[in-house]
Amino acid sequence: MNNKTSICVAFALMLAGGHAMAQQQKILYVGGSGGSVQKLFQEKIIPAFEATHPVKISYVPGISSELVAKLQAQRGRQELNVVMVDDGPMYQALQYGFCEPLSNPAAYADIYDTARFGPNAIGIGLIATGIAYNKATFDKNGWAAPKSWNDLTDAKYKQRLTASSLSGTYGVHTLLMFARINGGSETNIEPGFDAIGKKVAPNVLSWSSSPAKLAEMFQNRDVDVAVWGSSRTLALKNTGFPVEFVYPAEGAAALVTAACVVVQNNAPEASQAFVQFLVTPQVQQWLASEGWGPTNSKTKLADDVAKNVPYGPDDIKKLVKVDWQVVNQKRAEWTNRWNRTIER
Repeated sequence: MNNKTSICVAFALMLAGGHAMAQQQKILYVGGSGGSVQKLFQEKIIPAFEATHPVKISYVPGISSELVAKLQAQRGRQELNVVMVDDGPMYQALQYGFCEPLSNPAAYADIYDTARFGPNAIGIGLIATGIAYNKATFDKNGWAAPKSWNDLTDAKYKQRLTASSLSGTYGVHTLLMFARINGGSETNIEPGFDAIGKKVAPNVLSWSSSPAKLAEMFQNRDVDVAVWGSSRTLALKNTGFPVEFVYPAEGAAALVTAACVVVQNNAPEASQAFVQFLVTPQVQQWLASEGWGPTNSKTKLADDVAKNVPYGPDDIKKLVKVDWQVVNQKRAEWTNRWNRTIER
């Protein structure tokens, strides 16, 4: 065999080996939020994971309810490998049996109890639902910053307040927090409906579950106060708008973004590794830049980031965990009642 032939054979073998490696490389389909969160995953988190694992990740954006609906539609022939959704939809996914048990429990040893979902899912980001307000307007009017959920019933906010309808998580949180501070709970929702119908609704200009619409209402100076999430408030603040976020004295409802490995998985090891990767301190730091408080208690944040997210034991104590197993059973009933009595 002459040198030219040897080179050709070596080159062919190299190509064949490369083709075999390409065939072995899995594509991992990960469902999660769109917008700036998707950008963070595609620019930082996914490349970092791909650099140390023989997979390519395809990010599938969608709101939480859409992603769970996709799992339902693809039952028996799942295309997604990992999903990242809010806590309410995640409990539905768990109930329907869409999530595999998580492997390597040691990887989740440092996760706060607030972010635990049992053996098949884990919280990867914490958001507080509290009160957002326009600081410029408050300063101009000489108003003190709101401190309590009950402050939203103050007549000075008449037609200057907005909140989500019950179709959105923030709306569910509003109902539950007013139930709790008036002696109720998830299993006794009557005090919540009574307080909102009589004391909060008269101040509400508009009920909207659209984050974009709510931000627009602030920017147009249509409202000065809102029940909103810490991450959404941060996103608006980052545009230069003078909005501030308050943890009410009675507590802020916890919105936990969670991840799970989907059943019928064609890349189980890589999927498990990706979920474990999401709770590492480095990834948790990146997620905090988008307003998701760390669920890993070992995560260290710079002061300028930490002030904008639920961070550390003191903030975690301010979060009220929702019993979504009860809420999901009652939500349709509550929504019908809400539409009849609140948003008439």
